[in-house]
Amino acid sequence: MARRPQLTGRAAVLAIVVCAIAMSLAYPVREYVAQRRYIAQLEQQRAKELAEIKEQEDRYRQHFDPGYIKRQGRERLFYCDPGRKCYVVMRERQGQSKGTVAAEKKVVTPPWYQTLWESVEAADAGTGAKVAGTGG
Repeated sequence: MARRPQLTGRAAVLAIVVCAIAMSLAYPVREYVAQRRYIAQLEQQRAKELAEIKEQEDRYRQHFDPGYIKRQGRERLFYCDPGRKCYVVMRERQGQSKGTVAAEKKVVTPPWYQTLWESVEAADAGTGAKVAGTGG
């Protein structure tokens, strides 16, 4: 009995055709997958933008709500309704007691333009201090 070769000419041609088809489909499939991924990202971004638009519209509508306007006036501007007693609680600064706040002396710093002008006058009169380490 004659032995048949394991790889015939037809099988080799078939293998080459299958490889050619696989190679020709690889790029379009890869592009399809990439485009689907990009579409999913755009849909997520769109959903996020729509949520932000809804939030902004809700905030816009709040400004026409009389209850919201009153609440903001009380909280931010310390307005008080007629006939009500309102109190504003002043908090102490950290690390200070009541005695030190009253006894504290404020150090008054002159405005920047006054400091600038005084430095120009001192430089003109030659009485300004020379700064060490300014190569020149």
